Amino acid sequence: MRFLAWIVIGIVAGWLTGLVVKGRGYGLVGDLVVGLLGGLIGGWLFHLLGWTVTTWLAETIVAAVGGVVLVTLVRLLRRL
Repeated sequence: MRFLAWIVIGIVAGWLTGLVVKGRGYGLVGDLVVGLLGGLIGGWLFHLLGWTVTTWLAETIVAAVGGVVLVTLVRLLRRL
């Protein structure tokens, strides 16, 4: 059941990332990938800060923050 929650949180977080960074989503699969990778990056960053999250809403926000970091880094690397 937790796996299904990861999928839903990943899709929502990817969609939120798309809204923040580009103004729209990346499509269902793109949102899922950005959200899941963003969850890893966001989780790592928040762990470095000493913050822990325990609710699905906090997990979604952390994944969206990580997604924004991911998309921003990818855009910066493309410019080089």
